[in-house]
Amino acid sequence: QVQLVESGGALVQAGGSLRLSCVASGRTFSNYVLGWFRQAPGKEREFVASVNWGTGSTNYADSVKGRFTMSRDNAKNTVYLQMSSLKPEDTAVYRCAARSSLLRTFNYWGQGTQVTVSS
Repeated sequence: QVQLVESGGALVQAGGSLRLSCVASGRTFSNYVLGWFRQAPGKEREFVASVNWGTGSTNYADSVKGRFTMSRDNAKNTVYLQMSSLKPEDTAVYRCAARSSLLRTFNYWGQGTQVTVSS
């Protein structure tokens, strides 16, 4: 069974930086895509970034391009989301997700970690 456990959320001032971690377990992920999503109060969940575990290729939402970087550590089975130049509108619960690279839908989800950016 795939398990995803996030950590690293915190309260940070605007302009600051934060790194989120997601430890993945339960299988090998070489044929998987891992992603970060976020949901702010009263808003729909939105895609933030993803990484193809096998190739290392990444994708980002336009709203975070140039500010956020997603990476993976194969040895630790962990993906990271390095966030910089944070804005109050980045405030949300951030969740890690996983899907087979053959599928379009993310079907494994972590419990989430709260990121709050104060102005």
